[in-house]
Amino acid sequence: MKLLLHACCGPCSLEPTRILRAAGHDLTIAYLNSNIAPAAEYVRRRDTLCAWAAGERIPVIEGTWEPEAWEAAAGRVGETALAAAGGDVLRCAMETSLREPRCRACYRLRFEEAARLAAEQGFDAVGTTLSVSPYQFTDVIREELERAAAQAGVNALFEDYRPFYDEATRRSREAGMYRQNFCGCRFSEAEAAAERAERKRLRAAAREAEAAAHAEERAAEEAARTAKKAERAAYAEKQARKRAALKALREQQRDR
Repeated sequence: MKLLLHACCGPCSLEPTRILRAAGHDLTIAYLNSNIAPAAEYVRRRDTLCAWAAGERIPVIEGTWEPEAWEAAAGRVGETALAAAGGDVLRCAMETSLREPRCRACYRLRFEEAARLAAEQGFDAVGTTLSVSPYQFTDVIREELERAAAQAGVNALFEDYRPFYDEATRRSREAGMYRQNFCGCRFSEAEAAAERAERKRLRAAAREAEAAAHAEERAAEEAARTAKKAERAAYAEKQARKRAALKALREQQRDR
């Protein structure tokens, strides 16, 4: 099958392309990602992908980077969700009901572009590498890919690549590929930063709680040692008084 494979970056492309090539598909990668911001991030991911693809002899088609179009679609949905969360970026990251509509709008925009391109250039089907990430909405990806493909009159080739995520991570690290720490859009960058800050805060709180617990344990141990020492001192004093009394009694008996 002549397949146009939408790809978000190099690391996420490693395992999907391996699997699809092993199945005998003729691949061309489509880098269509107006969601990625800022421009430097877009270029870095594109260049990483293209350098790897060149070594694998996989053609890459780059679409037009149109952040304004993305903002008018997914960006608008994201702003609505952020407002509903009272501006709480971390809440948007953690609550599916707030994040999923934005991601759906983002998938829709990119998959529609990929499906149109596939139809225009005579591809048999369109697919995506997005489903390799366990952080994405896999069911939504499938729905939007199939919807876009049907609209453009091409086949959709969806596969759930999540079981291969760990292997893709290992391979990309071994290859020294640039690995981004957020999905791509400005919302995801802020959310990833908020999640890292929250994890850091929780780790610090855990360390403080552990230190406090250890301090309490040490204080309890010290109190126990002090009590034991006082007990021994009281016992020694009692024994000394007994010895002194016995000595006085013996001396009294001798004097008689």
